[in-house]
Amino acid sequence: MKIAIISDVLGEENNGTTITIKSLIENLKKRNHSVVVVSPYCTDEDGYHTLKTRNFYIFNKYLAKNGVELAKPDKDILRKVISECDLVHIVLPFKTGKVAIKIAKELNVPCTTAFHCQPENVSAHFGLKDFKPFNDFIYWRFLKKLYQHTQFVHCPTEFIANELRNHGYNMDLRVISNGVDPAYKCKEVEKPKELKDKFCILFIARLSKEKRHDLLIEAVKQSKYKDKIQIIFAGRGPLENKLKKMGSGLPNPPIFGFYPKKELVKIINYCDLYVHPSDIEIEAISCLEAITCGLVPIISDSNRSATNAFALNNKCKFKRGNPTSLKDKIEYFIEHPHELAKLKEDYKEYAKQFQIAYCIDKMEEMFNDAIKFYTTF
Repeated sequence: MKIAIISDVLGEENNGTTITIKSLIENLKKRNHSVVVVSPYCTDEDGYHTLKTRNFYIFNKYLAKNGVELAKPDKDILRKVISECDLVHIVLPFKTGKVAIKIAKELNVPCTTAFHCQPENVSAHFGLKDFKPFNDFIYWRFLKKLYQHTQFVHCPTEFIANELRNHGYNMDLRVISNGVDPAYKCKEVEKPKELKDKFCILFIARLSKEKRHDLLIEAVKQSKYKDKIQIIFAGRGPLENKLKKMGSGLPNPPIFGFYPKKELVKIINYCDLYVHPSDIEIEAISCLEAITCGLVPIISDSNRSATNAFALNNKCKFKRGNPTSLKDKIEYFIEHPHELAKLKEDYKEYAKQFQIAYCIDKMEEMFNDAIKFYTTF
């Protein structure tokens, strides 16, 4: 089929949403679907239509610091692309997505959507991620402006599907993982010489408030093993300088880097532990990539994060926002290497259900169901 992917955000792979969208595009093409993309991504690749970016004036620098550009809708481009497609898949509930769904309805083109932006990801920028009324308002606004106009919504986890049901989303919610790229696999990788005697802890995420990198730094500061622990933060974001300053007092200051996929797979495979302290998360594909390689995670038990569902036992969870709880779990695994080795095998087996091929099967099923629904509606 010919599928239009409409995304208000797309560009450098510095956030989970962009990585997920590019993976979907790539894997649909591998199955011989014709995929046309409308986004702010500036590229000469075939099938991509580049939109201008929106001007937020005094907030442009802040958005740039977060590595985000939002598309400015172009009705002519959207109408031409949508009119030539069998189905439209809208990824985000922002301005271009809203215009696209209206055009799809006018042209009677089947349309599906995805829920990749948790309201707390928005409210965190205003210091309001814990203010429930504001987050509830964002859920409501997303519903009224986009999601109520389609019957099918892709939800990466059961967690976010339940959140949507609790906020009045009564359409067909398809729970489908975003899936893990086949490049992420367990293999023997030697640690770099400078890290040979270190216990390496990895966290892969954008450097932003809701990801709570600060908790990991504080936990290591409290640890009796801080002399042997090396934190590695893989990602970019607005808090980089602040986090560097926070971690500068550690015996081994955190390593910061933004790594291509091939290098990231190596890092995952030579690290000893993965920590995911984020308060807010729809799925955390980075955590799935880590456990697919057999890296054992310690995950925040936040009730606004889906990621803790990946924990195979309570030793792999810590109390949300509590660095002492995280410190205790880290020290437990340092002191119990045999249990860590066993869990490594358990996680490799558990992660098989998140292979991208299975997830694309489910996405194709949703697309076909949408075409049938809108054809007979």
